Amino acid sequence: MNRDPQSWTRLGQAIAAARKAQSLTQGELAERSGVSLGAVQRAEAGAVPKARMPMTLHPIARALCWPDSAIDSVLDGGNPPDTFEDVDVQPLVESERAERAETIISGAMVRSLKGASSDEIRAATRMALDALRRDGLL
Repeated sequence: MNRDPQSWTRLGQAIAAARKAQSLTQGELAERSGVSLGAVQRAEAGAVPKARMPMTLHPIARALCWPDSAIDSVLDGGNPPDTFEDVDVQPLVESERAERAETIISGAMVRSLKGASSDEIRAATRMALDALRRDGLL
């Protein structure tokens, strides 16, 4: 992963410029990308991540209609995209939210269902997620 502070600053400025060009607030971009407002603020601040590439950057880039390669390209010294790619981000956001929900539910079940096998916990997690989807909560 690129750890050059100037590269991360350039990426943050590009994200902010693209957001403003689309007349979006940081909150609107956060909602559109399915990440927190803080994640958008950190991305625009351009701080070098401590350990690994933040998982929130790609959803932010997709919400800005950037191609998947844009983040790495900017970090490697390339220019930010000047054209936008029409991408339907809703399925990606829903998938990421479902995966996060599954992780949270599985963790809760592991803590509360001592002695249950991992297969039993996964099956119970899937049942809980299906119920949440049926009720429109996911």
